[in-house]
Amino acid sequence: MNRTRILLAGATVVALVATTGSLFFSLGLGLQPCELCWYQRILMYPLVVVLGVATLDGDDQVWRTALPLSTAGTIVAAYHSYLQVNPDIGGVCGVGGGCAAILYPMVRGLLTIPRLSLVAFLLITAGLLVLRQRPAVLTR
Repeated sequence: MNRTRILLAGATVVALVATTGSLFFSLGLGLQPCELCWYQRILMYPLVVVLGVATLDGDDQVWRTALPLSTAGTIVAAYHSYLQVNPDIGGVCGVGGGCAAILYPMVRGLLTIPRLSLVAFLLITAGLLVLRQRPAVLTR
């Protein structure tokens, strides 16, 4: 397996874990996703398929499709995390109450669902940027 496929497989695993985790939080734990959570899901879920197919094909140009999704997801997740740190600014969502609400804090409140999403989007985006910058290096 060449380095491109290893990088793509890693990004696919991150997207799959994030997708599975979001479904567990809502279906398993019964947590109601807010509006910003839905936007993050809309941007993450297709990455599982796009990156998975690219992994099988060894497509080093998939960054053209996946990078806009992961970058937009990073922005939404960062904004959502910012709202949680600064609840005073009054970011309100239409679904499930305020976006600043922390429904399931982990590791003494350090990790929240939007922060987990942010980490996943950042990892995927970083991998895609590596792929974009150095596809020839990865195929060696």
